[in-house]
Amino acid sequence: MSNYKNKLHQIKAFAFDIDGVLTDGSVLALSDGDLLRLHNARDGYAIRTAIEQGYRVAIITGATSPSVEKRYNLLGVTDIYMGARDKTPPFNHFCEKYNLDPSQVTYGGDDIPDIPPMLACGLSFCPSDAATEVRKTALYISPFPGGKGCVRDIIEQVLKLHGKWYKGSE
Repeated sequence: MSNYKNKLHQIKAFAFDIDGVLTDGSVLALSDGDLLRLHNARDGYAIRTAIEQGYRVAIITGATSPSVEKRYNLLGVTDIYMGARDKTPPFNHFCEKYNLDPSQVTYGGDDIPDIPPMLACGLSFCPSDAATEVRKTALYISPFPGGKGCVRDIIEQVLKLHGKWYKGSE
């Protein structure tokens, strides 16, 4: 896991799963078919800061939810891939769209469908409560569980290293 710090230098973009990474994986089914999820405000702040600092951010999820799309559009995320049962094509599209080598992208996932993009990216990470197979795949395991700051953790590390995080934090 210590090798991951060397890879932080080359990161120019972030890609995340929703359920279990940006949320704790719990969903509340509404009568209209949408599923409510709790999103961490600090993760949201980190995503918005990364975008403002010129990093690309993608959401790649098997979910199809208007509320998810609205939440991340409000943060400035324009690359939202929903209904992705196979997450490799959206990951590749995101890289091609911005002329990114996959080694320049960190991907955060928590379950089996996330393993292929985790293997393709430059820096794979997962929350502390990810599935066993994902923890074995991840180059970095955040000390934070899904929906409780694991996204902020990786973004903050990259931005601090690049001198693009809050200057009073060093």
